[in-house]
Amino acid sequence: MIVRDRPSGLRMFWLLRGSVLPRILPTLLVNIAVATLVTISHGALFEFKITLTAIPFSLIGLPIAIFLGFRNNAAYDRFWEGRKLWGELVLRSRNFARQCLSFIHDPQPASSDLGLTDLRVRMIMRAIAFTHALRHLLRDVAHQQELRPLLLESEWNGMQLSQNKPDYLMRKMGLDVQSCLSQGRIDSNIAVVIDNTLSAMTAAAASCERIKNTPIPFSYTLLLHRTAYLYCFLLPFGLVDSIGFMTPFVVAIVAYTFFGLDALGDEIEEPFGMESNDLPLDAICRAIEIDLRESLHDTHIPPPLVLVNYRMT
Repeated sequence: MIVRDRPSGLRMFWLLRGSVLPRILPTLLVNIAVATLVTISHGALFEFKITLTAIPFSLIGLPIAIFLGFRNNAAYDRFWEGRKLWGELVLRSRNFARQCLSFIHDPQPASSDLGLTDLRVRMIMRAIAFTHALRHLLRDVAHQQELRPLLLESEWNGMQLSQNKPDYLMRKMGLDVQSCLSQGRIDSNIAVVIDNTLSAMTAAAASCERIKNTPIPFSYTLLLHRTAYLYCFLLPFGLVDSIGFMTPFVVAIVAYTFFGLDALGDEIEEPFGMESNDLPLDAICRAIEIDLRESLHDTHIPPPLVLVNYRMT
């Protein structure tokens, strides 16, 4: 995600980081080259004059712009829902740590120094592992060793055999809540409260998986993609008779808008990726880890992630 103050004046025109221009530049240059050739030949192709007016492009251009706007709204809804779900995970993770520390009875205060043998520490560390595992799942990243210190060796080995690692960790959470209940360390009403928190975290994870596994219908995207490209590459033939040498400049502006909207919709449609405009899952997971480790008075708290060239991953 690009995070920066909005530049003022002409500086906005020269920004490339976070822009879709690098992604559409090859196609845009080809479109401008075609418009230039059409202008030089005055719309003639092998001595055959292709006569088009601006009327059909006016009729087609407005529906294309409307449909591109609808598609981008649908893509942004997916992006915003993903951000709300991860905000829910931040909230629920903090509540879960507080509930573990406040409601699970133990004569000794919880501290990271007790290690994973302490059930409260183990559950809070597992909650950290859960968010990292969910990030890996959504980004199709191979399971990384960063989770190993957060889990018991038996849990780590068991997780390697699971297809859905966040769900595996949640099942372990349920077993620990059951253990606390059978040992009398928590009241049954409190067990329900903790279980509700775990259920909310599971629901947020499942909703993120739904977004990832259910893209916008491909036929809809394909139709808009083809129509926008045909429109932009035929546009020079409709403009050259009326505006002459200005045709490549007008075509460049229209093509940049249409190609850019099409590319931007593709980018934010999958909000959990690593593109510049995707959600900063690394930073969110790090924030959760910092909060939960602080609750255990951990002395080995990782620093918050910082922007690199205005980009947060």
